[in-house]
Amino acid sequence: MREIDIIRLGQHGDGIAAGPLFAPLTLPGERVTGKLDGQTLNEVRIVHPSPDRVSAPCRHFRSCGGCQLQHASDTFVADWKQSIVRTALAAHGISAEFEPVHVSPPQSRRRATFAARRTKKGAMSGFHARGSDVIIEIPECHLLHPDVLRGSAVACDLAMAGASRKAGIDVSVTLSLTGLDVAVSGGKALDASLRVTLADLAEKHDLARLAWGDEILVTRRPPVQMFGQARVVPPPGAFLQATADGQSALLARTETIIKGARRVVDLFAGCGTFALPIAGHAQVHAVEADSLMLEALDASWRKTKGLRAVSVETRDLFRRPLLPDELSRFDAAVIDPPRAGADAQIAEIAGAGVPLLAYVSCNPTSFARDVKVLLESGYAMGPILVVDQFRWSTHVELVAGFTLNKK
Repeated sequence: MREIDIIRLGQHGDGIAAGPLFAPLTLPGERVTGKLDGQTLNEVRIVHPSPDRVSAPCRHFRSCGGCQLQHASDTFVADWKQSIVRTALAAHGISAEFEPVHVSPPQSRRRATFAARRTKKGAMSGFHARGSDVIIEIPECHLLHPDVLRGSAVACDLAMAGASRKAGIDVSVTLSLTGLDVAVSGGKALDASLRVTLADLAEKHDLARLAWGDEILVTRRPPVQMFGQARVVPPPGAFLQATADGQSALLARTETIIKGARRVVDLFAGCGTFALPIAGHAQVHAVEADSLMLEALDASWRKTKGLRAVSVETRDLFRRPLLPDELSRFDAAVIDPPRAGADAQIAEIAGAGVPLLAYVSCNPTSFARDVKVLLESGYAMGPILVVDQFRWSTHVELVAGFTLNKK
């Protein structure tokens, strides 16, 4: 047995000791023992617990890989997530002010992907075990909205109907205003018999929509999402903020940052999470690589009364970022890139001198890299708001505002 002292928490949620050595489900300040396997301590036993250690609310926590931090107090998790952003910025010599962390409530996550497969006795579904491809069934969950958790039973039935014995399926479940929106990948090829069976399952489980692979198989009710006053029907599997609460927090801060702007460009616009609410008070040009998401945005705008003009443009912003002459007509920009960040587009924004920028990020590392470019180009950064809508996970979401200093 090896005894070690935990110094800090790594970005994947494991405790780190000198060496470095890694101990899962531990916290800074704890002394622990276990069997050392390479650099990882297994069969961990807590000798001296941290005052931030709490009892995990979920009985599946130690086996399920869905959450990493239920053993830590809410205050510790909030401070730790903020420190990840602070550390990423410090690596570039940047300091920042922070607002108090906004945390989405338990049982509020509105989308999840269940792993499901057939077994000798039937079928099973759930989440993968920590660091494994083993499926852990989850009859209760403190993270998911109860209606989304119901998708686990749906996934079992779908696996029985359309999964092979050799491979599982992934079942994406999204809560909409009209019911569950379900999209399946990895299933058998559709034939007449399977189509009938799947349609019957959609009826049995009262699904709003069921997509199988690339095909929308059944739409019993359009799966509507609300972005401001606009009702949007996203394509199957489209990006959506994890919680309605988190979406509201990000939107509120974004609208505060760009307040007063009359012409706004929304980059990586998706289905209109920001563009459609902003159109209530400003003209918006929405740019997105996925044409189906833009079609959903455009269709919603055309059906919603009281919105200002919204134009859309299908464009890969990694390969073809908007250039300064295209950006010069906008008073403000909103950008919500994927984890890779948006270094090419940020360079063009900095060169164009767009007066106001709201930057929404899901990756502190790429965010910090892009912030350095903005600050070196004469922008000032306002306070950062960390929005924890991936409660008990190591995921960090944030939004920050940038104002171009007048010369």
